[in-house]
Amino acid sequence: MEAITGKALILACSAIGAGLAMIAGIGPGIGQGFAAGKGAEAVGRQPEAQADVVRTMLLGAAVAESTGIYGLVVALILLFANPLLNLL
Repeated sequence: MEAITGKALILACSAIGAGLAMIAGIGPGIGQGFAAGKGAEAVGRQPEAQADVVRTMLLGAAVAESTGIYGLVVALILLFANPLLNLL
């Protein structure tokens, strides 16, 4: 049985880490869906407050989406610009 080299181990662990980072996209998706549903309920109950509800909902969706984008950036860095390989 051949020994695993340091580079192969770093690449394997980086691929696993990138997959785990992409799981971070689940949270924003659920949160944005929940916010959109509650926003639709609020507009249905008080149509005159539609502008305020939509503005607040979009701000919350933007903040939630940034979490998913950070996870994507971490995954791309681990896969394509892995800084850990320079430490070998």
